[in-house]
Amino acid sequence: MRVLFAGLPEKSHLYTMVPLAWALAAAGHDVLMAVPPALTPVVTGAGLTAAPVGSDHDLHRDMSRARDSQDADVANWSHLGYGQVDWPSLLERYRISVPWGFARYNEPVMDDLVALARHWRPDLVLRDPLAYAGAVAARACGAAHGRLLWCADVYGQARSTFAELARDIPEEERADPLAEWIDERARAYGVRCDEELLNGGFTLDTLPPSLRPPTTLEVLDLRYVPYNGPAVQWDWLREEPKSPRVCVTLGTTNTEAYGGDYVPVEDILRALGGLDVDVVAALVPEQADALGDLPDNVRAVGGVALATLLPTCSAVVHHGGWGTFSTALVNAVPQLALSTYVADQELRGRALQDAGAGLFLHHSEVTPEGVAERTRRLLEEPGFAAAARRLREESAALPSPHELVPRLERLAAAR
Repeated sequence: MRVLFAGLPEKSHLYTMVPLAWALAAAGHDVLMAVPPALTPVVTGAGLTAAPVGSDHDLHRDMSRARDSQDADVANWSHLGYGQVDWPSLLERYRISVPWGFARYNEPVMDDLVALARHWRPDLVLRDPLAYAGAVAARACGAAHGRLLWCADVYGQARSTFAELARDIPEEERADPLAEWIDERARAYGVRCDEELLNGGFTLDTLPPSLRPPTTLEVLDLRYVPYNGPAVQWDWLREEPKSPRVCVTLGTTNTEAYGGDYVPVEDILRALGGLDVDVVAALVPEQADALGDLPDNVRAVGGVALATLLPTCSAVVHHGGWGTFSTALVNAVPQLALSTYVADQELRGRALQDAGAGLFLHHSEVTPEGVAERTRRLLEEPGFAAAARRLREESAALPSPHELVPRLERLAAAR
């Protein structure tokens, strides 16, 4: 069969798709990854075939000018289950999010993506949960269509809540900014918006089930397989650390999209240097260049993939990003997330803390001494490591990408 992946124009989101794309290609299927032009090298660097579509978005420019937008109420999707939010609040969230976020991700690629789908005729479209252009393209060419999550399914949960609350609103007072936007755009291709288009025929979820929010949607379990881009197992990773190793990593998105990190990296590293630990700070060049002299037991490294580093670690301090969070989960590494409230990061952080496998702290509450104390707890209190192992076992029990391929074949054939 032919499988078209439709990603959001964010590198970290695309990385989540790569292992399943490999599995489908290895099973003999034709795989094409539709991405905006800037992400073409990311796809080809993973050994996959890219189809550049449309143009690149300019959302990062505005993000860097409004760093506090990550903590705005409208950016936090962690409290939108039924009973957690009222109709006016959720309606206002969509009225803001559709033009300022969803549309700006999707409008630059929609026309080209639909044209590509009609030309290439995929049997199955797998898309980012916010890549609504992929849903329109699937409907326009008659393909089966599912969502591949890079997050807890807060967007699906919010949509279900919205539909449930709408039942109590008089019909003449109802509004639906998301469906109205998609319906207006999709009519040009002979497509109308409905709930299946918005939610997909099914959802692929790699979170351990115990960490997921409730859902009424059809979910296909999928084991998370780490992919961090180019990876090298450096010599020092094969040496046993002399003391417990702590990884500090703050990802790339805040630096690239928001103009910098939200916590004092150098001060945190100095505080951690006061513990009897081996601290490895996995940083991008912009982060490392801003550091001064560090304690002897702290080293900053670049070009190290977390999939090679975290198996050697006893704890990780990070920014709450999906790739770091999930890679730590499958390696049973207790986590300290120093996060903003954007997207699902609060929900995931608190779910991890409730499971006993880590701690969550909003960045505004971060102090270097507090980070050191919480890291000490992760290392010394055995319950954190035990809970992390339970979550690793839960993840390992989910079907691998290879094992999921026959199920996807059946879904595409049924369509």
